[in-house]
Amino acid sequence: MDRNGSDTPKTVRCPTCGKQAVWDKSNRWRPFCSERCRLIDLGEWFEERRRIPDDRPPEDFE
Repeated sequence: MDRNGSDTPKTVRCPTCGKQAVWDKSNRWRPFCSERCRLIDLGEWFEERRRIPDDRPPEDFE
């Protein structure tokens, strides 16, 4: 039973594939549904297909 008194585990949508993923200790890849989806997401960050927007102009490099 969770802290809200429910026996149903909380689920969220996997950010990579959109499948439902259990949000508790039984899912070691949370918020992802699997290791595969976690690695796909990590690869997208490495390839800079995902990034946090920044409106500041780049500083001059000398």
